[in-house]
Amino acid sequence: MNAPVPNNTKAELLQNVVEHIDIASFDARPIIDAMRKMSFSSRDTARAADIFNMALADRDCSPWLILAGSTSAGGCMHVYRDMVKNGMIDAVVATGASIVDMDFFEALGFKHYQAAGQVDDNVLRDNYIDRIYDTYIDEEELQN
Repeated sequence: MNAPVPNNTKAELLQNVVEHIDIASFDARPIIDAMRKMSFSSRDTARAADIFNMALADRDCSPWLILAGSTSAGGCMHVYRDMVKNGMIDAVVATGASIVDMDFFEALGFKHYQAAGQVDDNVLRDNYIDRIYDTYIDEEELQN
């Protein structure tokens, strides 16, 4: 859980770095299998995993990863990297914001941070912090 932000200082607001998930560090199959017996989009997630596995098994299939929005900033960047590295996808199609703003930003050594609850936009502006949904970036790093 994020630490409280009593004074809304820049250091406090940018203290919780977004950590990218490592898909090789755990076996997701048990939870995906359990989702088959659940409701709403849980079953859809299990079905999507089945379809993706069928695509991987079919030598005539060329899986593409289509990205929209800031999912790499949200912690999925290593997932996409590992999917390419392990031959799970043949092409990536992404919005310019995903590639230029998010991936390039982190490739330069900058970080994304977990947003600290409800913080007034004026406080963020005064601290040169940009909000991307529930994620922050340091505007001053973008300017350098």
